Amino acid sequence: MTPPAPRAAPLRADCIGDSAGGLTFDVAARGNTGAALLVLRRRAGDDSADDTGDTGDTGDTVSLPLAPAAEGRLRAALPSSVSLPEGRWDAYARLSDGEPRRLVPGVTDLRSLAERTPSGLLGHVAVRIPYATRQGNLTVRSWLRAPHAEAVDLSPTHGGLTVRGRVYGTQLAPGADAELRARPGDGAGGAGGDGVRRVEVVADRTEFTFTVPYDGLAPGLWDLWLRPAGPSGPAVRLARLLDDVADKNPVFTFPRTRVRTPYGLVEAGPYYTRDNDVSLAVAPLDA
Repeated sequence: MTPPAPRAAPLRADCIGDSAGGLTFDVAARGNTGAALLVLRRRAGDDSADDTGDTGDTGDTVSLPLAPAAEGRLRAALPSSVSLPEGRWDAYARLSDGEPRRLVPGVTDLRSLAERTPSGLLGHVAVRIPYATRQGNLTVRSWLRAPHAEAVDLSPTHGGLTVRGRVYGTQLAPGADAELRARPGDGAGGAGGDGVRRVEVVADRTEFTFTVPYDGLAPGLWDLWLRPAGPSGPAVRLARLLDDVADKNPVFTFPRTRVRTPYGLVEAGPYYTRDNDVSLAVAPLDA
């Protein structure tokens, strides 16, 4: 019986982010002599799920040329000008016309992302953050928001939450307000309620502040939105994207506050969703 061929060693890629939102990939590929590509494949279905080894891609693929950069190293650039729709993109390298091989992360330098402040002149914000999956593979989380409302700071206060943020790709008009929307299927909104609560916003050019009182919220999950043009204008989902953390939920945690409401005693506090959007969780405490 012929023994199975030895499994090829994983290809390692170093990633560097730039202040414009672009990424550079350096792939260790000693001995490669032919044309090479870095291939990004967007996942299908629930893009928050981790990779399982199966591609499961949507058919969305971005291919970037890998050019020699140093002895045994190939480099590909993903500039901010190249469109990368929102989602999770698994990274592969195709060397010398062979099959694509999954990449694993090497050294990652994303310091420039933590200090990035986009101009907003393009009308959208594009964010790409490479990270290691639970299986140890390299994936890029991409966001493309047009316009975008960035949550710069979330400060729990006595009986509520103060949000400070900035808008990109839009203007804050007189009458701008924030909106809390009860998550469908979570029972929030209260008996006879429409599942929407509005909060007044204090605006200063592109910056805004508002405070959400917890005492009027029914138990459930509430998603935070901003209406830069007021109640009759379009709504923009509030999120924190402009840093170097791909999944904020397990990294940033906030204290919960106990508040007496018309629905009983509850414990309320903010959290980041799997897409790094901002939401509130209100949990009943009364038996």
